[in-house]
Amino acid sequence: MISTHVLDTSRGQPAANVMVILERLAAEGVASTLEMTRARTDAEGRVRELLPNGAALGVGRYRLTFDTGSYFAAAGVEPFYPAVVVTFIVRNTSQHYHIPLLLNQYGYSTYRGS
Repeated sequence: MISTHVLDTSRGQPAANVMVILERLAAEGVASTLEMTRARTDAEGRVRELLPNGAALGVGRYRLTFDTGSYFAAAGVEPFYPAVVVTFIVRNTSQHYHIPLLLNQYGYSTYRGS
């Protein structure tokens, strides 16, 4: 399972309606990627499951791309970071990979959540 939660720390609330793209990256040295799904965060800033129905979580490298530019533009804020890209490695397919994003106009951070 892969999930995310986006919090807008400048507003002190969840970031709703942020487009999130999940891709599976090819092995080291191979340039191809596979887009697995696209989803928008809900009113709580969450995407509770990013893997498409029926897709198995496999060992490997994955990438989440958050469309922060559109989110800030919709709020009337000029974005400094038009996108945030987070690459992570799945080593144990039985675990839940929760990747939160703490976001503001001029910065962001992420971590492995639970």
